Amino acid sequence: MNLFSLKGKVAVVTGGNGGIGLGMARGIASLGAAVVVAGRNEDKAAVALAALREMGVETVFIAADVKQKAECQALIAAAVERFGRVDILVNNAGTSVRKLPQDLAEDEWHHVLDTNLSSAFFCSQAAYPEMVRVGGGKVINVGSMMSLFGAPYATAYAASKGGIVQMTRAMATAWAKDNYVDSLYEAHF
Repeated sequence: MNLFSLKGKVAVVTGGNGGIGLGMARGIASLGAAVVVAGRNEDKAAVALAALREMGVETVFIAADVKQKAECQALIAAAVERFGRVDILVNNAGTSVRKLPQDLAEDEWHHVLDTNLSSAFFCSQAAYPEMVRVGGGKVINVGSMMSLFGAPYATAYAASKGGIVQMTRAMATAWAKDNYVDSLYEAHF
């Protein structure tokens, strides 16, 4: 007996070709949704796609550097072109530079914040009108324990994940009118 199904739904998972992202993609696929794996590494994605196809769902890889707003827009547009809709967005792409604050270079700071936080904003911004068009959707922003506390080697990472929490709250209040909101790290509409 299947008490929950995502058949007919389409999910986009950034960083879905490994780690937590692949785990999220597998979970979503196990419920029957088509899955778009977004990332930069095509070889790594091929392994992920094979695993997802074994689960009997449609899946594709779309190469995207989600630090770039235009690539986030192109990613969502390509997903809609391929599947006709986007119902779920998992903003999972992430990175860290493990250095003490005084040793962190400016480009390292921006790389972590752009990968972990800006990408989630740009992808959400691109997906929002598509989700409204199909009657609602779900944006899942992946946080971290570092959203709540810091560590000496994770200044940029902690800042980006703390930002994810506040950004999610802000987007949830802005988009609640489109359906409903039911948790801190997940905005439904």
